[in-house]
Amino acid sequence: MRIMQLPVTMLLVRRSGNPRLLKAYVKNKFTNPFAVFPREVGVIVFASFFVAVGFGIIAPTIPLFARSFGVNNAQVGAIVSTFAFARFASGLFSGKLVDKFGERWVYSIGIGFVALTSFAAGLAQNYEQLLIFRAVGGIGSSMFSVAAGSILIRAVDDDHRARAQSLYNGTFLVGMMAGPVLGGALSGFSLRAPLLIYGVFLLGASSSGAILLRNSALAAKPNSQEEREVITLRSALMLKPYRIALIISFCTAWSLFGMSRSLLPLFMVEEIKVSPSFMGLGFTISTIIQGAVLMRAGKFSDESGRKFASLIGTSLLALFSLTLAFTIHPWMFILACIVVGIGGAFLSTTPSSIVGDVLEGKGGQVIGLFQMAGDAGAMVAPIVLGAIADHYGFRPAFLLTAALMVLALLVTIKLPETRASHLGQSQ
Repeated sequence: MRIMQLPVTMLLVRRSGNPRLLKAYVKNKFTNPFAVFPREVGVIVFASFFVAVGFGIIAPTIPLFARSFGVNNAQVGAIVSTFAFARFASGLFSGKLVDKFGERWVYSIGIGFVALTSFAAGLAQNYEQLLIFRAVGGIGSSMFSVAAGSILIRAVDDDHRARAQSLYNGTFLVGMMAGPVLGGALSGFSLRAPLLIYGVFLLGASSSGAILLRNSALAAKPNSQEEREVITLRSALMLKPYRIALIISFCTAWSLFGMSRSLLPLFMVEEIKVSPSFMGLGFTISTIIQGAVLMRAGKFSDESGRKFASLIGTSLLALFSLTLAFTIHPWMFILACIVVGIGGAFLSTTPSSIVGDVLEGKGGQVIGLFQMAGDAGAMVAPIVLGAIADHYGFRPAFLLTAALMVLALLVTIKLPETRASHLGQSQ
């Protein structure tokens, strides 16, 4: 409703003849990215920024903290894997909680739960305690991410849905970039400090979400009528766009997180012989480009269609993997990082927008399964690609990833337009 009223508001401001009022309106409309979104979007973005900064703080220090207990590399990796597995395993459960209790409480309690487990992990006295507390924290992470996804998908219409996703993801990127700087400084003081500071950030995000969403009808506990309007997994899986969104999400996570964060660093250091700092430069360039393109990619998806945006994203990620498979010079890695930065911007917003377009009523479990598809790609890829690299080398692993992205591209060709406001139909 607010979006539809903007042109009328502009007309009234012009007729008022007040140049200062007109200037203030234009400044707000064109410089405030939240101006066209409901209040809930701003709340989620604001609260989630602190989550992102906190996660960025602990990301580089958790392996070091685990190593301080005298464990091997596999045990260090288990700290990350168990957190991801807990997120994956609890996705449908988190969605059920959203459908029953509403987004506000699931979001706030989920973040609060991660805060408590982070404090506990920071005070862990041995490796086993650290492993358990981080694994249990994955359940809370699943709860708040499903709740946040539900709010973002349902808060806006399909003319602005991808842009809302872009704003959310862009804020996360900024937080993730800022966090490691503070985390590195804290780790010099104490390896426990980043986890404790992370808990403080999470408590702030949890309380702000609970307070700022207290009057939101959208994030409230559903009434009896809304409970009857919950879309089931079975009905969602009958929708072709939803199935395609699951495939794109799985393949994208396989490439962006599973391959890029596990196999690619080893390839660049061991085979191309670049320094870790050069490799970090490439990842930084990729992140900056993705952040710069995100809002434009979201606008393109909203205005030109989910299909075109998905075709661009899947094509570029396929090109990214192919470039790596034939990389023999360091500059080719930088080129690949530029390509994946642009492609990642399109695919970090469009699949979730497809789910939002076809979702009718509440669908916490539907959103939970969509999240699980991405988590599965990020979990399975390091294992499968690592085994291939051990037996056949890095390049066949990159070619397999390219083949998966080509599969996603071919599936996307069959994607019908899902923006009901543009075509008068939802599927």
